[in-house]
Amino acid sequence: MTKADIVDTIATATGLTKVETEAVVDGFISTVINALKEGKNIEIRGFGSYKVKKRKGRVARNPRTGEQVMVNEHWVPLFKVSKEVKSLVNENLQKGQS
Repeated sequence: MTKADIVDTIATATGLTKVETEAVVDGFISTVINALKEGKNIEIRGFGSYKVKKRKGRVARNPRTGEQVMVNEHWVPLFKVSKEVKSLVNENLQKGQS
């Protein structure tokens, strides 16, 4: 599913125009990105949480050459899905396999 698909689905469900809906979706995405850039955590109850985590520096290996490469410490954004969403996805996909 692409951002355009999400905009279409929300616009159809709410009656807003696609332009208005796209502005809202873009606003949500930029708000999440800006909060993560500032190191803030975001929790959307019933959906999941976004946060940033510091990864330690380490020695890695270039898979093509086998050469050792130093990877500096860095921050990575993470998303952890809620238990509710996890169980809904699991239940729905289990039904589809039956």
